[in-house]
Amino acid sequence: MLYTEIPTQRPVTVLLDEIDHPQQLRQLAQSQLAQVADELRQYILYAAGQSGGHFGANLGVIELTVALHYCFNTPQDRLVWDVGHQAYPHKVLTGRRDRIATIRSKNGLAAFPARDESEFDTFGVGHSSTAISAGLGMALARRYQKDPCDVVAIVGDGAMTAGMAFEAMNDAVAHNADLIVVLNDNDMSISCSTGGFAKHLAAIWESGQLVNVNELGEAYIQPHPKWTYNSRLHQSATDAADNLFKAIGFDYFGPFDGHDVEQLAQVFHALKKRKGPRLVHIYTKKGKGFAPAEADPITYHAITKIAPVASAPAKKSPPKYSDVFGQWLCDEAAQDDRLLAITPAMCEGSGMVQFAQQYPERFFDVAIAEQHAVTLAAGMACEGLKPVVAIYSTFLQRGYDQLIHDVALQNLDVTFGIDRAGLVGEDGPTHAGAYDYAFMRTVPNMVIMAPKDENECRQMLHTAYLYNGPTAVRYPRGAGVGVEIQEKMTALEIGKAEIVAEFNSNADQQISILAFGSRVMVAVEAAQQFTNKHAIGVRVVNMRFVKPLDEHIIRELADCTQLFVTVEEHAVMAGAGSAVNEFLAQAKIVKPILNLGLPDAFLHQATHQQMLQDCGLDSQGILTSIEQAWF
Repeated sequence: MLYTEIPTQRPVTVLLDEIDHPQQLRQLAQSQLAQVADELRQYILYAAGQSGGHFGANLGVIELTVALHYCFNTPQDRLVWDVGHQAYPHKVLTGRRDRIATIRSKNGLAAFPARDESEFDTFGVGHSSTAISAGLGMALARRYQKDPCDVVAIVGDGAMTAGMAFEAMNDAVAHNADLIVVLNDNDMSISCSTGGFAKHLAAIWESGQLVNVNELGEAYIQPHPKWTYNSRLHQSATDAADNLFKAIGFDYFGPFDGHDVEQLAQVFHALKKRKGPRLVHIYTKKGKGFAPAEADPITYHAITKIAPVASAPAKKSPPKYSDVFGQWLCDEAAQDDRLLAITPAMCEGSGMVQFAQQYPERFFDVAIAEQHAVTLAAGMACEGLKPVVAIYSTFLQRGYDQLIHDVALQNLDVTFGIDRAGLVGEDGPTHAGAYDYAFMRTVPNMVIMAPKDENECRQMLHTAYLYNGPTAVRYPRGAGVGVEIQEKMTALEIGKAEIVAEFNSNADQQISILAFGSRVMVAVEAAQQFTNKHAIGVRVVNMRFVKPLDEHIIRELADCTQLFVTVEEHAVMAGAGSAVNEFLAQAKIVKPILNLGLPDAFLHQATHQQMLQDCGLDSQGILTSIEQAWF
């Protein structure tokens, strides 16, 4: 059925309510699977409305998830979900139905599959393109242990644009591994899929290529759905006989209608009888069954909780940092035609839609290929252009070697706009940007900045762009603090901090808080609260630069400081505070120092504010830590 509204009351789900384990699903007749799928879709609509979270991808894999658990003996057989955006139906069918509305909340279900949450979650995911490698590892391990089982890796067409997926497929053929890869082709990652691989899938699709029925050993299966491929941008660029998967050694079957649950069950039962590397290609619609999501799958990639009816008009929120970046990108490009912009499949999330529309010839969406994105920028810089790479902190980790070897080692002029730095709330540890100070500040030639607010973010991006060499501006997820953004762009002095607040400046005893990025304003709040209670002076420094560190201001403050406090929304270990420690030690300045930041642990999901409170990084937590250190 096609639904048009997200239900606010729990739907009636007669069959689904009886499924607490896939074994109960497998006791149903195949003819009942369509009803299970419809009930599951209604329930996911309801639950997502209660919890928020990933939406379109989950609706698109309802039938696939039902068919997989119906045909394979999970958890003994292994299902490995790539990325994990689409795992809500899987969680519902594996004993977590009544907790699904807690997903992404504190002490609730994880946003993605997590091994410590369920034996059915065979591999912890969150980043793209890992499932085939992990699934292959499981298949080879079980072969070695002489305890074979079916292993199925479910991968989206967007995830297949990453080189890691093809590395794993190549290796699977080399080992003749008993591995099934399900290619869930919806012509999307978060945005529309791009590139040669997307064209190849479109060519297979439009050719109407049929499965080899005799090889499957089943009655005739018509694989081609009646509806057409989403993207009209893709032309039939390859001959139907040129099938990439067959060419590298996989047995290929499809494409099949990914929303025909009975047909999928028939296909999977047949594929289980075969051995070796097999790929089944299905076509699905992101947001299937919910009309608004089918019409606009990008917007409905994820949703927020259904809010209660407001009694008064909501106040206008400050702009998001990603929007600040996007506006700066357009403004800087208008002044300099050397600017080119690169994103690894995060156009919307990084605030680049307007730039892509205004400067299509200067916009490069390279798909889910972070390593390529970084080295592509390096190549552009070699030719005298000024590339800007928009990337999330957690995803830059995937391009670390390229950052060192291809950009920094050659001192190339590449600007990195690093979004989602620090904690990211409900998405949990897989997406936290907790390590970028550490992995960047050790790299020679890098300049690293962290803005205290949205206006400083704009000015830092301009500063980074003007600098001749590799630079990074790291900013948090979500909205700014509400300051006015100056349209005029003014470059900051490289490596120069500023004192932003002084309380009880005439006091004999002084504390200096060296705050970085998002923690500057809350450090000011904590300082004011502290000096309201105690006759001690506190200065708050907006450090601005993690590298180069403003050593001059630290040395100057050391003469009148009895306690240094560093505050950052980053891992304490090897973070910005550690850089301060290193300088003090090198300069032989012996002062007590308190480093505040994220603990040496992977932090489970909660709201951003809850996580900050738990880590002692809100104003009250900072105040408490300073009092404990001082008294």
